[in-house]
Amino acid sequence: MTMSVLFTAAASSRAQRGLRGLGLGLLLVMLQACAATAPVAATDPRDPFEAVNRKVMGFNDGVDAAVLKPVAKTYAQVVPGMVRTGVRNFFGNLGDVWSLANNAAQLKPRATSDTAMRIGMNTFLGFGGLFDLATDYGIPKHKADFGLTLGYWGVPQGPYVVLPLLGPSTLRDAAALPLDIQGDLSRQSASSKKRNAALALKLTDTREGLLRIVDAVKEASLDPYTFTRDAYLQKRRNDIYDGNPPMERNFEDADDDLGR
Repeated sequence: MTMSVLFTAAASSRAQRGLRGLGLGLLLVMLQACAATAPVAATDPRDPFEAVNRKVMGFNDGVDAAVLKPVAKTYAQVVPGMVRTGVRNFFGNLGDVWSLANNAAQLKPRATSDTAMRIGMNTFLGFGGLFDLATDYGIPKHKADFGLTLGYWGVPQGPYVVLPLLGPSTLRDAAALPLDIQGDLSRQSASSKKRNAALALKLTDTREGLLRIVDAVKEASLDPYTFTRDAYLQKRRNDIYDGNPPMERNFEDADDDLGR
């Protein structure tokens, strides 16, 4: 479950690229080895690398338990709620800029206009995004990224994968990550120290916001792995189709293209 929390994890600009490249490379090697040595068919064709994915999830859960969760708890105890809300609003406003570009690329005029209005209102009237006035005035948020844009234009999602330190993904979303990272305005500072501080704060704030949810899912789910996988794939599909996806085919038919 902690995969969704780690989706934005990063170190410095160069170090992050290196670690991500190394992590993805190791994952691909592991997947190839699994495919070569484990002929048993997967129970879910969307997740042919389940055995490896579970091991990666276990690794990430260990990192979360040792580092991220304790830091997030301390952050929640030390930082006042109003300040945490301002931090979340600020990063949300920055994220709306990349959502604007992707909503436009998906030819969604309503989502594009709503997002543009959100950015303008929150930036100029909300003190740089510290206050989410747009939501107060009923302007909905339309979060979008390049992975959704690829899906909108018919690029198949490919198999489900769990990325080291980054969380749940698909081959399509993993391929879109480099461009999504470049579109993150919190990474655009010329100072590496400022970029690192912004990323650390963003990650901590994201994890703090999921403290209760993650614990509740772990306690309520018989298998947190399958719950996280199914929830992630369903949400991505719903986002591509604006909450109204077509009826999915049976798993036997999904082998053909693994769907959008």
